Amino acid sequence: MDFTAIKEKADGALMPTYGRFSTALEKGSGAVVSDSEGRTLIDFGSGIGVNSLGFGDPEWAAAVSEQAARLPHISNLYFNETQALFAEELCAAAGMSRTFLCNSGAEANECAIKLARKYAADKGTKKPMIVTLRNSFHGRTLVTLEATGQDAFHTDFGPFTGGFVYVPAEDGAALEKALEDGACAVLLECVQGEGGVMPLSPAYLQLARRLCDEHGALLMVDEVQTGAGRTGRFLACEHAGIRPDVVTMAKGLGGGLPIGACLCTEALGTVMSAGKHGSTFGGNPVVCAGGRVVLSKVTAPGFLDEVSRKGEKIRVRLQSMPGVRSVRGLGMMLGIELEKGDARLTAERCLENGLLVLTAKTLIRLLPPLTITDGELERGLDILEKVMAEQAQ
Repeated sequence: MDFTAIKEKADGALMPTYGRFSTALEKGSGAVVSDSEGRTLIDFGSGIGVNSLGFGDPEWAAAVSEQAARLPHISNLYFNETQALFAEELCAAAGMSRTFLCNSGAEANECAIKLARKYAADKGTKKPMIVTLRNSFHGRTLVTLEATGQDAFHTDFGPFTGGFVYVPAEDGAALEKALEDGACAVLLECVQGEGGVMPLSPAYLQLARRLCDEHGALLMVDEVQTGAGRTGRFLACEHAGIRPDVVTMAKGLGGGLPIGACLCTEALGTVMSAGKHGSTFGGNPVVCAGGRVVLSKVTAPGFLDEVSRKGEKIRVRLQSMPGVRSVRGLGMMLGIELEKGDARLTAERCLENGLLVLTAKTLIRLLPPLTITDGELERGLDILEKVMAEQAQ
């Protein structure tokens, strides 16, 4: 089908929950994808950070295909070797002891919230409050939506469950006050992705760790977008030298398949006993097979050094482009503040010229595949610079 036919069918059958761009993608290789009209596009979005190995990685595709043919799904009432190996390897890579496997970042954060509340209940806390940050984003389920510290996301979806208190990022005094008032946990992102690619300072993250220790609260880090190597470390919190009590992951961890993981330290490993939580599809063998390939590549010697190198290469090019006011982010998770113009319109102009980019509030957001080649990077950056120069005139 051509684009018009595809769009008509989609518009007629799908709820209009997305502001889609005018292209229908068909197939890809590496960081290059083609659409229904035969256009070739460089991908600087990787499915919002999901396609960490790009399109069609041969080892990933082979592992997924082999597992799908052998055993595509079983209930979590039974053991499975692929799932067990993936869980073990993931815990080792993240420096955690146990994990709960699910299907998305929102589900991973739901598990973290339940874990914190159960932990508090076991200690006799009557009203367990969880601190989150203003400008944060933790998901679109009702509870993770409420955990999100942006009022705009709360409109039309009340009543909520309660149990959250919001404080400004980088405000240590406000965080301390919330913990003094009895909060049982803090949930934060090291880089607020949907909030506009806003990195938290190492000093603030270290303070959050210390304050949680002093008040007996859990530090829970949402690494849904930043984890699995996106920032040049396996977890973004490693840049600050801290170890959280709970880490949530998703997106790039599966290499393109739906995945989520809530990881915890040994001290929390048995808080969620049998029947307290579950997922029909979580830890699906096919997804775990793909995830094992992602882990093997991301943790291979030198891989994360390359992510950091390419991230810095992108940053340097961006800073020299016309129309760029500032660049912020970590590794290959970067946001571009424009001197003028609208981010959405800029993204549309990039698409017209052969480049897929994302937006985050008023910024252009870049999340290229971690495996993107230097040649693909240069081609994409050339297109972006051309668009930026035209807009700056």
